[in-house]
Amino acid sequence: MTHAMHLILIIEDEPAIRAVLRVLLESQGYRCAEADTAMRAEIEARSHKPDLLLIDLGLPDADGLKVIRRVRAWSQVPIVVLSARTMEEQKIAALDAGADDYVTKPFSAPELLARLRAALRRDLRGAAPASLLHFGPLRVDLARREALGADGEVHLTPLEYRVLACLARHLGSIVMQRQLIREVWGPERQEDSRSLRVCIKNLRAKLEPDPRQPRYLITETGLGYRLRAENDPAPQVAEQGADALR
Repeated sequence: MTHAMHLILIIEDEPAIRAVLRVLLESQGYRCAEADTAMRAEIEARSHKPDLLLIDLGLPDADGLKVIRRVRAWSQVPIVVLSARTMEEQKIAALDAGADDYVTKPFSAPELLARLRAALRRDLRGAAPASLLHFGPLRVDLARREALGADGEVHLTPLEYRVLACLARHLGSIVMQRQLIREVWGPERQEDSRSLRVCIKNLRAKLEPDPRQPRYLITETGLGYRLRAENDPAPQVAEQGADALR
């Protein structure tokens, strides 16, 4: 798969980190533009119309959250935050401001590339969400509501299919707990996190090789859940970029 047409705007005030990110992204076929301040970020976003914004929150002239909100006022371009801020409330603030995903520093190159691919894939205009999911030997067809494993059919309840479908619409990225509850159970059940936890536990028992160590249905503590499926091949990481980011 080529990324030649995808332009990523790197918004980061540290020149060394910008340089490492550019090397990594260009090695994967992405084109890059750069901005080192919030003001410059908005100018570059409007003039270049990038396919994705990769933004640090600690900018010298304004908080990155302000940039996210301003961009969201006129664009639905995918935004992935790359920040040293690790507190749950800071991640929630960024996602609430309009970011699509959040990666903490220090980070691994394979994870960052996977998150970028997921954000870009969801942004394909008019593309249908993934309806056929692979979890090792298990195949789930959301459109037909069929699940087949090595030993035959696996029974998923209508509720489990609805949760999977919601996660599949954001494949590879965080879906906030309250969003899942709202879309699956309805806004009147907004505080019913127990039902969601029970459903996730049951799904893991059916989808995961080892439910105690999930590979596909990942908990993002304090935020929500992330669905990983084997539809997306593992990234071929340039060693130079990977080593520099570890």
